[in-house]
Amino acid sequence: MNDFLSEARREFQEFIMQPGFSCLGARAALHAESYAIAAYDELGSNASTEQLCRDLFKFVKSGIQDRTNYATFISIFRRPLNVDPAEFEKLLWQQLQNVNRIDARNFAWDARVSSDPGDPHFSFSFAGQAFYVIGLHAESPRVARRFKWPALVFNPHDQFEQLRSDGKWRSMQQAIRAREMELQGSVNPMLSDFGEQSEARQYSGRVVEETWRAPFVAKNHVDPENAAGRCPFAH
Repeated sequence: MNDFLSEARREFQEFIMQPGFSCLGARAALHAESYAIAAYDELGSNASTEQLCRDLFKFVKSGIQDRTNYATFISIFRRPLNVDPAEFEKLLWQQLQNVNRIDARNFAWDARVSSDPGDPHFSFSFAGQAFYVIGLHAESPRVARRFKWPALVFNPHDQFEQLRSDGKWRSMQQAIRAREMELQGSVNPMLSDFGEQSEARQYSGRVVEETWRAPFVAKNHVDPENAAGRCPFAH
């Protein structure tokens, strides 16, 4: 797995720095070295979930997102390769469900966002921290999301709110959308501002129907057996 991690890290860095890449926040995180990359075997599998939880917990507790507006955690999976957008979407939500099943034993859902994936104020939550999740895979309909391995990118929600508070969000959003137009000739039709539509519709990169709902049910309670601070992620 160490060899795969080294290769995945190199490939992801090259992916972010390729000419015309539209996500300026990802580039800023790379330049600031305010990111973490971890590698796993199979997206959606139980086997990958426990280590993913440990790594994401370590990222949250590092406090890196408190020191910069551009922090991100990238999880890259060795397989499956070349899945179609619908199958990737299914695996993405299966992986998030697996993570939430462990997380709910120890942490409540971030109270600042909704746990209902149909709610316009939904955001994924882990260790009490809201995250906006971006899915990448080789067959993505969006060029900016086409990466050779399946990957989930966890972006702390706080940094978007801080950019809005600082008055920087709108100009950055416009720059990203302009680059999207140059790269693909269109802006991702799933994009919307937080509070307009559920951001769950954006996670996989697939264009979804108006009636679509994420196959996800949040377990947002704290298991009393672990409420005393016996957090398995800390080991």
